[in-house]
Amino acid sequence: MAEEKAITEAVETAEVKEEQKVETPKQDPKEFLENFNWEKYEEGIERVEDSKLEEFEKLVAENFVDTADEEVVEGVVTHLTDREAIIDINAKSEGVISLNEFRYNPDLKIGDKVEVLIDIREDKSGQLVLSHRKARTIMAWDRVNAAHDKEEVVTGFVKCRTKGGMIVDVFGIEAFLPGSQIDVKPIRDYDQYVGKTMEFKVVKINHEFKNVVVSHKALIEADIEEQKKEIISQLEKGQVLEGIVKNITSYGVFIDLGGVDGLVHITDLSWSRINHPNEVVELDQKLNVVILDFDDNKSRIQLGLKQLEKHPWDALGDEIKIGDKVKGKVVVIADYGAFLEVAEGVEGLIHVSEMSWSTHLRSAQDFVKVGDELEAVVLTLDREDRKMSLGIKQLTPDPWTDITSKYPVGSRHKGIVRNFTNFGVFVELEEGIDGLIYISDLSWTKKIKHPSEFVTVGDTLEVEVLELDVEGRKLSLGHKQTTENPWDKYEKEFALGTVHKAAISEIVDKGAVIDFNEDITAFVPQRHMEKEDGKKLNKGEEAEFKIIEFNKEFKRVVASHTAIFREEEQRNVKAAKKKAAASAEEAKPTLGDANEQLQALKDKMEANKKK
Repeated sequence: MAEEKAITEAVETAEVKEEQKVETPKQDPKEFLENFNWEKYEEGIERVEDSKLEEFEKLVAENFVDTADEEVVEGVVTHLTDREAIIDINAKSEGVISLNEFRYNPDLKIGDKVEVLIDIREDKSGQLVLSHRKARTIMAWDRVNAAHDKEEVVTGFVKCRTKGGMIVDVFGIEAFLPGSQIDVKPIRDYDQYVGKTMEFKVVKINHEFKNVVVSHKALIEADIEEQKKEIISQLEKGQVLEGIVKNITSYGVFIDLGGVDGLVHITDLSWSRINHPNEVVELDQKLNVVILDFDDNKSRIQLGLKQLEKHPWDALGDEIKIGDKVKGKVVVIADYGAFLEVAEGVEGLIHVSEMSWSTHLRSAQDFVKVGDELEAVVLTLDREDRKMSLGIKQLTPDPWTDITSKYPVGSRHKGIVRNFTNFGVFVELEEGIDGLIYISDLSWTKKIKHPSEFVTVGDTLEVEVLELDVEGRKLSLGHKQTTENPWDKYEKEFALGTVHKAAISEIVDKGAVIDFNEDITAFVPQRHMEKEDGKKLNKGEEAEFKIIEFNKEFKRVVASHTAIFREEEQRNVKAAKKKAAASAEEAKPTLGDANEQLQALKDKMEANKKK
């Protein structure tokens, strides 16, 4: 309608001007007929001067709106009803929009300019269909994209909380604000932001799914970055600053120094030992800290809290000296010992070797536990290096003081097996008194390769004191000495030449092994395994054996089966030789016989002479 009105006014203006013109000079009829447009005359089109047409076209270009579908234009509210707003967009007709689309703007009034989308140029009734909601959405996306591209700050309204963050209305678009992007510090209560209008930065747009992500933290970080540069430039070691506890971890506390974070390690929180930083500080707590160190670019700042207080060692009384007894609480236990806090922040080490007179080294956990209240003796004290060593075994008498009267050489006792080595067994006679049994002193008869073959840890053994070294605090013990040496008896029973019956228990490379009893095991060389028929003895075969070697010192016994029948053969041979010799002797002529024979021969010879 506005366009038609403009056209009418343009035509009327042109007519008035035509009437006001002075009469034009008369035209030659012949020339008029030659130039007359008979086609336009027949169609009833009146001739309009070119100047009027140009003015008309100019007015149309300035005022007329081309009502193309899906186009956003600006309109003016010309009328308001209870349900609708009449919008003039300079088209041939006005559009109507439901007031529901303006619920966000309850102050809408006549004359306000609003953005509308030409949805349909003419519906069935010829009405122009407009949409403010769609126009807002389209324009909002344009604004959001422009804000993202130009990195501009936008204002949004926090509508509600959702999983992982908040929903924010930005230009009419619902954008997502992640919880991590609300603030530079961790947020524990999201609800405090609902209903607030805040500034944001558009950080991500997904055009495919029409998703927008905004950040409030990015704006804070930008401000902090400026503050951070200024703060860092002024940092110096030893400087004391006020900060806020930003985060607490098991290894330390992060302090916000006003845009710059620093770490107070757990060991720099208190002069006393603590298990966790939350024993000393809490979140959002304000406190003073001292700068201990930082790297070259000052990005890692090491802070201290305990350094603002006097060191406890400086307050330690001069009355404490070596040899004094002190009381304290066990605060830390390690395998090598325990730390006893004798005053706040002052600790002494009780080495495991100073917990018991026993030379059998054990773990500190076997003696004490964290929290125990103990009394100890000061062994060393170094105030300069702030070190102290303590002992608790010194509170009881040294068991080695009267060792010669309690454990003289030759005395017999019972002890508990505490430990093994490859060469022997450690036996504890009492707390603090350990002795060693060499592997060779465990048994008279058994050949033991390792002590575990004979005893186990915790066994009770009867022992005899063999040697005593008071200065070296060493006891040499024996177990086999508590029983009679069976080899004294076996020396006679298995003497050289004695014969015993046994079975071959094992065949080895150079012979065989036979067991005469549980103590005596003999070796049979291969050449002594031959039987009378020339065959060899086999495993499990029983036979008689003759002892051909017996060594009590080295517990070595050698036996022979072949020697039994070979000796018999030798005896038979000797007997036969003796008999043969005797027979030969008997067959020999005697001297008398020889004389008789000689006399007879002489007589015979003399007789022959006479003849």
